[in-house]
Amino acid sequence: MTIEAGALLADVTLRPVTSADAAALCAAYVANREHLRPWEPRRPEPFFTVEGQAERLAGLLGQLAEGSAVPWVLVSAEGEIVGTITLSGISRGPFCSAYLGYWIAADQQNRGLASAAVERVCRIARDTVGLHRIEASTLLDNTGSQRVLEKCGFDAIGTAPRYLHIDGAWRDCRLFQRILHDRDPAL
Repeated sequence: MTIEAGALLADVTLRPVTSADAAALCAAYVANREHLRPWEPRRPEPFFTVEGQAERLAGLLGQLAEGSAVPWVLVSAEGEIVGTITLSGISRGPFCSAYLGYWIAADQQNRGLASAAVERVCRIARDTVGLHRIEASTLLDNTGSQRVLEKCGFDAIGTAPRYLHIDGAWRDCRLFQRILHDRDPAL
């Protein structure tokens, strides 16, 4: 499967992640560590190193090769990573679904970047990956991400108590899904 790169905004491109992104991803996570802390699992210190990101990327690229994940980075015109977006847990057969996760750098908020990335990935998930649906979750108080998902055609489907371990505790999450098409799954 070939996943093409493309512009999201005039100064930001969405492209598949590569193993060469370890240093840039490390810099992005270090710069956004406090911004992301309330919304992500607690990370061990090695996560915030180039070596830690190289190991993480090797795992993601292995999942890409297996067809169980598709990871992207959002890259500024200056070559800095300003966010990531990933389809993970890709399931085929009668489910034909995946989970969506993303983050946008603190200095890139409120530009429509998350909405542009989510919308583009939904089109790729439908047209290239061949998925029927995408699921996403947010913490109950993450209204910004909820607005992005709703703007991109996701419907709220319920609340899951203690769904994810985020920032050191099990957190309730609001679940969303977007149905991409109703074609029969590929045999």
